[in-house]
Amino acid sequence: MPAVPLADLRDPPTGGPNCWQCRYFSISWDTSRPYSCRLMGFKTKVLPSLEVLRADGQVCRGFSAKTSAALSSETLPAAKPAAKPSAHYWEA
Repeated sequence: MPAVPLADLRDPPTGGPNCWQCRYFSISWDTSRPYSCRLMGFKTKVLPSLEVLRADGQVCRGFSAKTSAALSSETLPAAKPAAKPSAHYWEA
């Protein structure tokens, strides 16, 4: 199956996962690839679910909703000192 062209990904797919509500979604330190998926281990310029759709032709199957504790601002841990970027990410 051919990959979905990037022009077709301007509108998120209906019924697909919302990365902003996924527990594995994170913002990367890399300004050229600001979004990352910790489950699949990659960084990208677009939302990871859109990158998965483009590459695989199917919606992301790794979505897991954030817990209510993760959404609450009261339970956020104190900021950790900046660490070296992880080397286990591959770039999309």
